[in-house]
Amino acid sequence: MALDGRTLALNAGKHLMLILGGAIMLLPFLWMVSTSLQQGGFDNYIEAWTRVPFGRYFLNTLIVTVLTLAGVLVTSSLAAYAFATMEFPGRSALFLLFLSTMMVPQPVYLAPSYVILSKLGWINTYMALIVPWTANVFTVFLLRQHFRTIPKTLYEAAILDGCGRLRYLWKVVLPLSKSVLVTVMLFNIIGSWNSFMWPLVVTHSEELRVLQVGLSYFNQEQSSNYQLLMAASTFSTIPLILLFLAAQKRIVASYSRSGIKD
Repeated sequence: MALDGRTLALNAGKHLMLILGGAIMLLPFLWMVSTSLQQGGFDNYIEAWTRVPFGRYFLNTLIVTVLTLAGVLVTSSLAAYAFATMEFPGRSALFLLFLSTMMVPQPVYLAPSYVILSKLGWINTYMALIVPWTANVFTVFLLRQHFRTIPKTLYEAAILDGCGRLRYLWKVVLPLSKSVLVTVMLFNIIGSWNSFMWPLVVTHSEELRVLQVGLSYFNQEQSSNYQLLMAASTFSTIPLILLFLAAQKRIVASYSRSGIKD
């Protein structure tokens, strides 16, 4: 009984710490929402939405996010599959070199990337916003680490049944990788949705302005109107919150049904 009581006390302490941590994390969001509702209530949201073309900003951000995510899933799945399952000279060295690019800060390659895009004629186009981000080193790393946990016996059995490499990737590897795919999708969606510096540099027209850049310009115009600023910040954040709430059960469920390991 003493052991049970101690266990209950430890569990209660853990839950209390989690509740306190969650409350602390929620405080900034609650302050943002409460401020947005002062001196006008929900009319602040309507006014903030109509002051600048936030509908266009949302559409641009959605287009960039969806197409970038599609590109990342294709390129990263193929690259990770090659690094995880295929034998070729210099594979480990090439993968380490690939990972080392993650240590290069964005300001270092910002100017060279701009020059390349300028020569291609892509400045102030959707191509500049999408194509450079359709390859993601971190996503390749996560997928490669997961692909390596899938037993080689599955591949050998698939080959005996006449399955080729790409078909094996599509029919076997990816269905067994739902957990990590959901994770990388969330990471890339959040990254694209919150992207600011790159879109600010490579675009200059309002028609191509994404949400974070538009929010920054709105902040400059309404720097003293905190109600409108918080209203705009709230409806810019809500899609990510809804995405997380919709995906959290899928993440837990997909981890519980993750693929067979060696």
